[in-house]
Amino acid sequence: MLQYPAIDPVAISIGPLDIHWYGVMYAIGFGLAWWLGRLRARRPDTPVGPAQMDDLLLYGAIGVVLGGRIGYILFYAADAWLADPLSLLRVWEGGMSFHGGLLGVIVAMALYARRHRIPALALGDFIAPLVPPGLAAGRLGNFINGELWGAPTQLPWGMVYPPLGPEPRHPSQLYEMALEGLVLFALLWWFSRRPRPAGAVTGFFLIGYGLARFAVEFVRLPDAHLGYLLAGMTMGQLLSLPMIAIGVMLMVMARRQTPSS
Repeated sequence: MLQYPAIDPVAISIGPLDIHWYGVMYAIGFGLAWWLGRLRARRPDTPVGPAQMDDLLLYGAIGVVLGGRIGYILFYAADAWLADPLSLLRVWEGGMSFHGGLLGVIVAMALYARRHRIPALALGDFIAPLVPPGLAAGRLGNFINGELWGAPTQLPWGMVYPPLGPEPRHPSQLYEMALEGLVLFALLWWFSRRPRPAGAVTGFFLIGYGLARFAVEFVRLPDAHLGYLLAGMTMGQLLSLPMIAIGVMLMVMARRQTPSS
């Protein structure tokens, strides 16, 4: 078994200002999305150009932060919010939801597409491969923070996290970093190298993330205040099922189209 390396969650302290690793990971994720987006935007079949990436990233960042926070409150902490509505604004206390962030990005991208008269699915296909590197960075931030641990395991890579006791546990953050981030990015980048029918890349992303998240949730501890829900599934699994269904629908619709040349 392995021992969790005690990592200070504060990356840099400047006087009274503490910069946490989780915030650094967000910055890395946005930076990678911007850089990869400029690379993709050089292709002749993309709906945006390199110069548009600055505005596109701003829309996406606002969608991620607002959607992630609102989604966390609605999906995971509704009771606490009803008791204290101002908790929605206290983002420094932690609590972000990927599924909420995804919904926030969808709204932000829909507004961007409407403003610039870009087909919404074409824009979704453009940004989908830019997302997984940020997910990988975020999961690494979860690992550094010592949160979202897996269930006990006797596998040789099980890791002891002292605050949870002496049992080795699945490092589920690293599983998600690998599957949702690195593997999904490699597959999406490869899949999107060729022109695809509208919605195919977006559908691929939704299916890929949904399956990866659903699988890892089997060895990840559920949120303590929620536990296991319908049919023994976690909230993360329940929220991933609609993603998979919508992704399948988009892929089916895409197969009925002719790839653009």
